[in-house]
Order: sequence, then C-alpha cells, then structure tokens
Amino acid sequence: MTAADSLRPSPLARIRSDVQAMHAYAVQDAAGLVKLDAMENPHTLPPALRAALGQRLGEVAVNRYPGPNVDQLKRALHDYAQPPEGWSLMLGNGSDELISLLAMACDIPGASIVAPVPGFVMYAMSAQLQGLAFHGVPLTADFALDEAAMVAAIAQHQPAILYLAYPNNPTGTLWNAGVIERLIAAQGAQGGLVVMDEAYQPFATRSWIDHVRAAPEKHGHVLIMRTLSKFGLAGVRIGYMLGDAALIAEIDKVRPPYNISVLNAECALFAIEHADVFAAQALDIQAQRALIIEALGKLPAVTAYPSQGNMILARVPDAQKVFDGMKARRVLIKNVSKMHPLLDNCVRLTVGTADENAQMLAALEASL
Repeated sequence: MTAADSLRPSPLARIRSDVQAMHAYAVQDAAGLVKLDAMENPHTLPPALRAALGQRLGEVAVNRYPGPNVDQLKRALHDYAQPPEGWSLMLGNGSDELISLLAMACDIPGASIVAPVPGFVMYAMSAQLQGLAFHGVPLTADFALDEAAMVAAIAQHQPAILYLAYPNNPTGTLWNAGVIERLIAAQGAQGGLVVMDEAYQPFATRSWIDHVRAAPEKHGHVLIMRTLSKFGLAGVRIGYMLGDAALIAEIDKVRPPYNISVLNAECALFAIEHADVFAAQALDIQAQRALIIEALGKLPAVTAYPSQGNMILARVPDAQKVFDGMKARRVLIKNVSKMHPLLDNCVRLTVGTADENAQMLAALEASL
C-alpha cells in the first residue's frame, strides 16, 4: 500500500453508521445436522412430482423477462386464498420483501410501526432500514397480546402499520380473536394499516381471512400476508399479500419490476396445482407437533408452550447448554433466549419428520 492509498478516505464512510452497527441476519450452518432451526417443511415432493416439476421447469423460457406465468400465479393464489370481492394481491420475493416494501410505501415523515414483541425480527429491521420508528409492545408472560398496552401504543404513536402475526413467531401463539378485532378497529380509527402475517397459516386451525369474508366493511385497512415458504417451498421465495384492490395498487408501485423469477413462479404454480399433496404434509406436521408437545410434557425440566405453527417454543433450565448439547448430538435447533427477556432460556424446535423428531427429542433429553 502506498502513502497515497493510506490517506484515501474509506468507502465504508459512505455506508450509514446505523447499518454498520447492525448485525446481519444470521443463517446457521446445518451441514451434517438434522436441521430443525428454521421452520421449514421437512417433506420433499414425491419422486413422480419431482420428475414432473423438473420437466416443466425445463420448458420455461428463461431468456425472457417474467410475464405470463407470474400473472397466472397471481390468479391461482387469488383463487386459492378466496378473498372477498374487491380484493387483489401482490407478489414478493418471500414475505421479507413485502415487509420491506410496506415500510418503503409508508415512509412518511414521522411514520412508525408497532408490533408485539417477541415477534418476527424483520418488522423492526425493515423499519430501521427505511428510517421509520419501531415500537415493540411486550406480550404477557404467557405470550398473549397485552390489549391495554397495544391500544395505548396505537393511541400514542398513531402507527402507519400494525403487525399482528397469526400465529406468532417464535411463540406459535394464535392470539384471541376478540382482542385482534378491537386492535383492528383502533388502528382503523386513526387511519393506519393492519398487516395480519399468516406465514404459518398451513398449520393453524384458523385464518383471519374468514373474519375478512364475514365483515369486509371492517377490513378495508387490513392486509393478509402469506408465504409459500412454510407451505413447502422455502427455497422458492414466494410471498403474497392480499387486500383492498385500491390499497394493493398503491403499495405495488414500490415493487421492483420482475421481482419474481419465471422459475420461482412456475414452481409455485406447480405447487398450487398439487395443493392436496402439501395439505397432507401439513396435516402430518400438525400430528407430529402434538406428539412432540406430549413428549415434552413428560420432561420435568421443560415447559412447552401451545403452538399453532410448525415450531414449538420450550423453556429449559439452560438454553445455551441445551443448544450446544443438541448440536454436539447432530441436531440443530434455534436458541432464542437472547431475542427478548420474555424468552429467557427458551429454545425453538421446528417440527420435522417422525424420524427427525425422535432424534431431536432424544438429543434434547440427553442435553438437559
């Protein structure tokens, strides 16, 4: 390096200081491990469908920008979700992109986002990156919504967006419908949006879209956000958001052109055409979830919380010791104990196949 080089300003100075102070979203190395850390559907496609999908993808015109098959996917997802009349949808590269686009679309000076915590980390991250204030409202000790605190936060901050995950990550909670109805009304009264994040809808006993269909006049400011990641296509990166057509049209203006690849769109179309296969996988995951919760209930040192997702939150005597012990036994889970004080000594267990779950339970018991 020359003397001139040493005097040259660092290009890092052009990157925002708050970005430099952030931690990147961490993805754990799962090589050689039973991967039960990321709430993925553990089931692959049956061999015949894999062959059919491969042939179909081979016929996609990858030399052309995305077009007709993306429009076909939007129609297929609309038919699959069956929103009320007057609603439409937009696509995202996973729901992560939709969360970022919402923050961008709502970035009016002084705007803020409110969400219960602990919750999905991207709500706060998208707010920070876009320059919006984020206000997290703690859940109760048993991970229920603190209605009074939520109503107070809405009144105080007048948020542009209120996120309600249904069910919640990482707790797996499907919150009280009456409380949610009142929060939706409070947010609507001050002109804000409500985003019902239904990432884990395939594994839950209820979807908020039933409430929307029953009373569309109360939900003009509500968006339903879903992803195909938990459906069984985590590697395909397709999210979609449903809402009043006029509202969706405005948010869609900030979406990058061609944000969905032709290959991803074709994979998703194929999956919707074989929705019965994925529905059967979801039923198996629900059955396995019940067995895991029953087994955890027999471990005196473990408290397992009710879940409507494909994950189970469990409190253990020492989360780091359990995480390390299970990893040493070649089972990878998520240590969420540092995410929020309410999660002290908690780990999150993804529901896998029957064999994976047996290995996970054995590793957990040996690591306590």
